[in-house]
Amino acid sequence: MTTRPDPAPRHLEVISGARTDPGLRRRVNEDAYLASFPVFVVADGMGGHEAGDLAAAAVVDAFRPFVGRSDLTPEEVADAVRRAHRAVGVIAQGTTRGAGSTLSGIVAVRQDGEQRWLVLNVGDSRVYRLLSERLEQLTVDHSVAQEMVDAGRLTRDEMSSFEGRNVITRAVGGVHSPADYWLLPVVTGERLLVCSDGLSGEISDEAIRAGLLVGGSPLQTTGALIAQALAHGGRDNVTAIVVDVVGGGIHPRFDDTTGGLASGTPATGTIEAATVPSRRRRRG
Repeated sequence: MTTRPDPAPRHLEVISGARTDPGLRRRVNEDAYLASFPVFVVADGMGGHEAGDLAAAAVVDAFRPFVGRSDLTPEEVADAVRRAHRAVGVIAQGTTRGAGSTLSGIVAVRQDGEQRWLVLNVGDSRVYRLLSERLEQLTVDHSVAQEMVDAGRLTRDEMSSFEGRNVITRAVGGVHSPADYWLLPVVTGERLLVCSDGLSGEISDEAIRAGLLVGGSPLQTTGALIAQALAHGGRDNVTAIVVDVVGGGIHPRFDDTTGGLASGTPATGTIEAATVPSRRRRRG
């Protein structure tokens, strides 16, 4: 896709680039993405050739009506997640193996009169932020591997080679699978990455950090990151969105950029912003 500045209120200037690749071992690409202000999301479908690609497409389609909006609320995003759950559920009913999808991304919303990123996640696709050469994983995987890391039974470096690395504990379309949400300030100079596990499962956090630091355009950077994933085996579909905030955000002082955890569930669609920063972010 063509890289171009996306219009946003109050002179917020965002440049994005996105790419997807089926990888070296899959015949069908079950990843889907939407990268158009204010929505930057990735969905990784599950269900094989019967339904995985349809599930991922349905998740992304739930967010398409938001493109071009500058007045989104967190509650509207929660409603879109709920619609995505319903749509994937309908697809699953028509299959023998079922269907599901991950969902991860960032959406620019209005909260208390300010433009903020609403980070959202279901499953093991991820959102990273590079700010002042510091890489943070903003999302927390819903996976067996992550639970083992949290329990001290697996190290983060061992996650990519863990035999059960693809087993997730939440999925869009699944029962008891609420999304996690975080509200963060938009920071001038930050670079954000939204990716499927076809990227994060093939290359390390340090390699991701190095790739984001190289300084190419968002589109060039996605191409370079995906090329690395393919060179390391390309075992899965791989999708990456890179978003640069080039103007209009807050000053990039780290103390000002920690966000509050906002929790919500697809069952209620409610989101309440907390004031205590989340401690569950993963730093590289």
